[in-house]
Amino acid sequence: MSAQQVAPPTGDLSSKGLGAGTVGLVGAVVIGLSCIAPAYTMTAALGPTVSEVGYQVPALVLVGFVPMLLVALGYRELNRAMPDSGTTFTWATRAFGPWAGWMAGWGLVAATVLVLSNLAGIAVDFLFLLLAQVTGNGSLADLASNTLVNVLVCLAFMAAATAVAYRDMQTTQRVQYALVGFQLLVLLLFAGVALYRALTGVPGSATPSPEWFDPTAVPSTAALAAGLSLSIFIFWGWDVTLTMNEETKDPDRTPGRAATVTVVVILSVYLLLAVSLLAFAGTGGSGHGLGNPEIQDNAFFALAGPVLGPLAALVSLAVLTSSASSLQSTFVSPARTLLAMGHYGALPAWFARVHPRFFTPGNATVAAAVVASAFYAVMRVVSENVLWDTITALGMMICFYYGTTAFACVWYFRRQWWTSVRSALFTLLCPLVGGVVLAVLFVTTLVDSTDPEYGSGSSVGGVGLVFVLGVGVIGLGAVLMVAQRLVSPAFFRSETLRRSDSTADLSPHLSPDRTDREHA
Repeated sequence: MSAQQVAPPTGDLSSKGLGAGTVGLVGAVVIGLSCIAPAYTMTAALGPTVSEVGYQVPALVLVGFVPMLLVALGYRELNRAMPDSGTTFTWATRAFGPWAGWMAGWGLVAATVLVLSNLAGIAVDFLFLLLAQVTGNGSLADLASNTLVNVLVCLAFMAAATAVAYRDMQTTQRVQYALVGFQLLVLLLFAGVALYRALTGVPGSATPSPEWFDPTAVPSTAALAAGLSLSIFIFWGWDVTLTMNEETKDPDRTPGRAATVTVVVILSVYLLLAVSLLAFAGTGGSGHGLGNPEIQDNAFFALAGPVLGPLAALVSLAVLTSSASSLQSTFVSPARTLLAMGHYGALPAWFARVHPRFFTPGNATVAAAVVASAFYAVMRVVSENVLWDTITALGMMICFYYGTTAFACVWYFRRQWWTSVRSALFTLLCPLVGGVVLAVLFVTTLVDSTDPEYGSGSSVGGVGLVFVLGVGVIGLGAVLMVAQRLVSPAFFRSETLRRSDSTADLSPHLSPDRTDREHA
């Protein structure tokens, strides 16, 4: 695709030259699971959640799953009507107009680009932990604390992930089949052995109970709210399956099905891990108990030895694999959103270039990698607190763009709410409830983060650093949006992508442009 190949000024959806038909249902699900990174996510989330609710962790996983499923159903309906790689950006533009669409797209891009730096940093930490385990030399783990070593290795991880993401989707799928397959096998082994040992009477173990799955047994509404917030962290990433919709087989249905299958599979994995490790370790505040604050930051690492013995290093390797594979697959989402924004004139046309051989958004992928790498390097040198507080602030952006997409579904399909029971359920009720929950979480996080004690405890002028960073990133998006409006106003005049609803006389399929026809 040349720099000049952008959307024709018709306002219709149009193809961007990506490799159509290269991703099937299984491939999309595997990439979705990779992006969620269950091994890394659960080892970080299990301990802190136990400290809040004890044995009710499975109940909180179920409660947190509900808004994610409701939003996923809304995503599915939007994709069925408008399969476009811009997803949130495109759909919010169609429903609410260019300004809301631009900011929704910015929320997605900012969240995913910044989390890339976090994933790379986690991969570095677990690389050195694994080396320490394998060699028996504990000092190797301390190398992760060396700023220069940490940054250089982090950049190496980022470069490797970029190289894979830059190539065709077949390469990405082959890499993810291996990494995700290994990760899931180790997690199933870990959970199975832990559950078996718990049922055979390991000291400190507990017998699984149906009460663990009862949300009404959660001790307080504050803990229940914490469970909903937890869902943003542990389930986030499934929407990557939708950003590949122009590259999937049967793009009207496959991405939506992949999103639903992904969240259901990840729910099953989380419940198995939560039950088995609670049963094995209990919730005690000392030793290997999951209530012990000394092991809560990395519960899997602490329990790997007691559960698997000489095979403990497999768990560290699984978490390393999880973060590394998620680093690579996470590139899919921001790159394709940037591509769509460039294609429709919401960003410079440079972002709209597709590699002529690999049919991937090469420029957008490199741009995401450069920004994420620079951000990590600068923040790691300036202050690790700033780095992690920025990651904490991502929750606001995730709630913002997920919630905006859910409301876009409701509004876009407003003229067909009552045409059938199915339509009322999937285009009104489900996305509306999911969107309201996320909106409440967004406001709650916004208010809570003003407290200087929120996050790392850092503040600016008496206001929590998490709040400053979160609002600052969103504010930066608004500034860039106004600048783009001044430079290239066509998109903001709805000339390249117009607002519409489900009754508009527009084809739900992408219309190919001239270059696509020439390729064909």
